[in-house]
Amino acid sequence: MKHGLKWLLAAVASVGLMGEVLAQERGTREEAKAMAHAAFDHIKKVGAEKAYKDFTTDKANWTKKDLYVIVFDSKGTALAHGAVEKLVGKDLSGSKDANGNPLAPALTATAAKGGGWHDYDWPDPVTKKIAQKSTYAIKPPVGDGFIGVGVYR
Repeated sequence: MKHGLKWLLAAVASVGLMGEVLAQERGTREEAKAMAHAAFDHIKKVGAEKAYKDFTTDKANWTKKDLYVIVFDSKGTALAHGAVEKLVGKDLSGSKDANGNPLAPALTATAAKGGGWHDYDWPDPVTKKIAQKSTYAIKPPVGDGFIGVGVYR
């Protein structure tokens, strides 16, 4: 009986620790918003072409926890993608969230209104299940479209 209770307590503790570790590996809304604004400033400082390359390839500076920068033009073409480099240059205007809603147009519209959060459902790369996600989107300093950084809720 004592052995079974010890095992149960250890299992409960490990689940709690896993949740704590997962929380530490997940970015917050505040961190995502700050990263989007840092990306905006980086574009102004080094120019769009260099900044987009940095967001896509410089993981040490532009990937924090599970946060990364994406930049799309107003037509839905990925100009930078911190998670999937092969998407850069692709027309993703037809990409839809898990509920069938077009994603790039919604994020572009959010950015055009002065920026803010857009909520949607998206596959979580950690759990492999559909999860609630929010992306903070702002208009870039050059061109149209959006700079975005998302968090799982």
